[in-house]
Amino acid sequence: MTTQFTILARAGAARCGVLQTAHGEIRTPAFMPVGTAATVKAMMPESVKQTGADIILGNTYHLMLRPTAERIARLGGLHQFMNWDKPILTDSGGFQVMSLSKLRKMSERGVVFQSHLDGTTYELTPERSIEIQHLLGSDITMAFDECTPYPATHEQAKESMELSMRWALRSKEAFVVCHSRESGNPVNLQFNNATGSLLSQGRQLLFGIVQGGIYPDLREESAAALKAIGFDGYAIGGLAVGEGQEVMFRVLDSTMPHMPEDKPRYLMGVGKPDDIIGAVLRGVDMFDCVIPTRSGRNARAYTDTGEHNIKNAKFADDAAPLMAGCPCPCCKSYSRAYLHHLFKADEMLGPMLLTWHNLTFYQTLMQGLRAAISDGVLTEFAARFLARYREKDDA
Repeated sequence: MTTQFTILARAGAARCGVLQTAHGEIRTPAFMPVGTAATVKAMMPESVKQTGADIILGNTYHLMLRPTAERIARLGGLHQFMNWDKPILTDSGGFQVMSLSKLRKMSERGVVFQSHLDGTTYELTPERSIEIQHLLGSDITMAFDECTPYPATHEQAKESMELSMRWALRSKEAFVVCHSRESGNPVNLQFNNATGSLLSQGRQLLFGIVQGGIYPDLREESAAALKAIGFDGYAIGGLAVGEGQEVMFRVLDSTMPHMPEDKPRYLMGVGKPDDIIGAVLRGVDMFDCVIPTRSGRNARAYTDTGEHNIKNAKFADDAAPLMAGCPCPCCKSYSRAYLHHLFKADEMLGPMLLTWHNLTFYQTLMQGLRAAISDGVLTEFAARFLARYREKDDA
């Protein structure tokens, strides 16, 4: 089966399209709210849908530790477990192993680490990562990789990238095995590299991840290696790890020309609204980030006039809605003064309302980007949005 990704319109390097999955369509450019532990924090699944989200992200590392992928599989899979009937992408767990585990030891085989929860020792390999994601039943599975640390020398980034490419091949082989077992067909490790699809592929899609740090030659080499293996989509990893927006955009400028034109492109872990707009202008189709939900829990609101700290005293007597014209329940029914009070009183409704708003703001931005690409006015839309968004930024 070939990847069902249709590009509907273009504006320069930017694309507007639709990715078909077993659980529905994903309109691109798309933003995926992060549902790390089978929940988008402070939100009901029904509420996430109301924001306009087509897809959410789940996390292999956290779900393998608690409640375990095997338990979720016995209970009907991740969609049923968390009451979400739209697409789900699961990351490979590699980033969390590197950033959260107490002790870890990496080898060619994979990573042995101690859980950040209780110190129990686990091993995560490309094969185990794919198995976990298969058990979860996600619509989009990510190849297991090492997120290259920043900063890294060229030699360090090269070694890390080459290891990730070897793991990418093993991830694809493991993916074929999982689906061959599911279908009852003999394992067939032949790949259709021309289309990037698996000859024995089932209902899940598999994305490879381009690594290489900030070095254009390594990014090009990584993209070529992944294309030779063939994937349903291609992600850009190892960014938004402290390098700054200017460097990130420079890496995208040098990387995007080497990405397949006919496959979805996913920039992992990005980002703020201006990051997303800049990446869309460079041809990125999919995004995920904890920023809108984490900010919502910490009294930071995203609006068309920038970021605002709702705890600031100036909001204590402000009877206006958080953002005029926003369709979310927070803006339609509550004042800035009430939000200020909720956070000052440490009431849980504050994070719930502000998270709902932030996710709605992000999805409204994505809808605006898709419409602007379709209408051929993306440059004007981006300039107008950014000019207003950067007017003020509260501390």
